[in-house]
Amino acid sequence: MDIAQLERGIVKGDRRALSRAITLVESTRPDHRTAAAELIEALKGANGTPREALRIGLSGTPGVGKSTFIEGFGGMLTGQGLRVAVLAVDPSSARSGGSILGDKTRMDQLSRDPGAFIRPSPSQTHLGGVGRRTREAVALCEAAGFDVVLIETVGVGQSETVVAEMSDLFVLLLAPAGGDELQGVKRGIMEIADIILINKADGDLKAAASRTCADYSGALRLLRKRPQDPKGFPKAMMVSALEDSGLDAAWAEMQALTDWRRENGHWSARRAAQARYWFQQEVRQALLAQLETGPARAALRELGDAVAEGKTTPAIAAAALLDRIGAPGAGA
Repeated sequence: MDIAQLERGIVKGDRRALSRAITLVESTRPDHRTAAAELIEALKGANGTPREALRIGLSGTPGVGKSTFIEGFGGMLTGQGLRVAVLAVDPSSARSGGSILGDKTRMDQLSRDPGAFIRPSPSQTHLGGVGRRTREAVALCEAAGFDVVLIETVGVGQSETVVAEMSDLFVLLLAPAGGDELQGVKRGIMEIADIILINKADGDLKAAASRTCADYSGALRLLRKRPQDPKGFPKAMMVSALEDSGLDAAWAEMQALTDWRRENGHWSARRAAQARYWFQQEVRQALLAQLETGPARAALRELGDAVAEGKTTPAIAAAALLDRIGAPGAGA
């Protein structure tokens, strides 16, 4: 693969080049990983100062209308002349490893919009609702000149906090009339949300949406104040992706929060902290990869049998394994 040619295509906004590059960074082949790292490094200096798109993480329970919201919201943004990339991560089967990847089908109109780019990807075995290489895909979309990158994540859970480590804004989408709404979301994910949007605020559900919005507004006021938030944030709002109502107001609030964070130094500080976080994750993943080698697997089986038979303790066996593979912490 010609990395220089791929780089030129991405900088020019070539969609095929962007798609090929995302496939490259998602690959686990060692030679592809080397090429992907080379491409990302080349793109950092392709246009001088790296381009910074607004990265928006979007999560919500199944059936809340994430795809409908993204299609309406993305269409509104492209209508304003902005270029929008959507990275939609689908859950992978724990048994077969496969994913449906049906997001482009659900976003039929946006997928045909010349100002939008939609890329579904499998989550594989990674927690946090995103693939391990989603952050690199975001960087590729920024280099391709997109103004807004939407990262649609899988489900809702405490592991979803990983998404906050690659987003400038984190938006939580909820539906009304879901029973005891405040029990529907863990405190952990509420603490990282910047804006909570109550979707489906239309028709018979509008009154329920209003009550749900009031409930969450009250709950957010009880959370500890975060230094990266101006007065009034985080906040809950009502939207209807079906009727395209409230989308412009939600976008205005996102812009206001982004501008405030830029002006007060939180934007750059947050991105620096995110870069440090992903560096540490790469180190951890590299150390874990050592356990997948042939000698390490043989040692795991041997020492595992010894533990199972009561010949040694798990702690001593673990120290012995680390000593054999020469990993840091051996003998600790």
